[in-house]
Amino acid sequence: MSEEEANSKEETKTEEEKEKTEEEETIDEAEAKEEKEKESTDEKEEKEKETEAETEEEEKEKEEKTSKPEKKEPRKRPRKRPRKLWGIAHIYSSYNDTIVHITDITGAETLARYSGGMIVKADRDESSSYAAMQAAFRAARDIKDKGYRHIHIKVRAPGGSGPRTPGPGAQAAIRALSRAGLRIGRIEEVTPVPHDGTRRKGGRRGRRV
Repeated sequence: MSEEEANSKEETKTEEEKEKTEEEETIDEAEAKEEKEKESTDEKEEKEKETEAETEEEEKEKEEKTSKPEKKEPRKRPRKRPRKLWGIAHIYSSYNDTIVHITDITGAETLARYSGGMIVKADRDESSSYAAMQAAFRAARDIKDKGYRHIHIKVRAPGGSGPRTPGPGAQAAIRALSRAGLRIGRIEEVTPVPHDGTRRKGGRRGRRV
């Protein structure tokens, strides 16, 4: 055999080997594609199953919600603050006597009533600051036993055709009420003022001095 024939045989062998390798590569690629397609189809099926299961669960939850009424959480009731009981202390103070009269906020019910004449024996001491203080202390004690801790104060002098300035017992009574532990709201002066009322005593030339 000549060299040319040998070379041609070798070339044909190499070409055949190349063709075989190419065929094997194409087969491998086709198999890989098929495997990928199978994997993708399997993944799609799994996703579809998952979505179906989720939709079924959602439908079940909706049915349960519609069938069972929702349990409402009980509302927390706000804590009720203790009610403040307010009273009114009517203090009448003149130069003859001091009266401490405590009523409820409407003024209809009397809670306690004391005067200077109930404390001292002498008539001249009825309008004193000591008698007013003791009367206020006793009135405060009585209303505290009934649950009252807050009061408004109304101070009154005789007024009208008489003197319009309160006596010495008014300030002492107010001070005694605050010291007794009562919370004081507002203090008013309610002395009656005449609008062209009756004639004042003293005569035409006034009081003799």
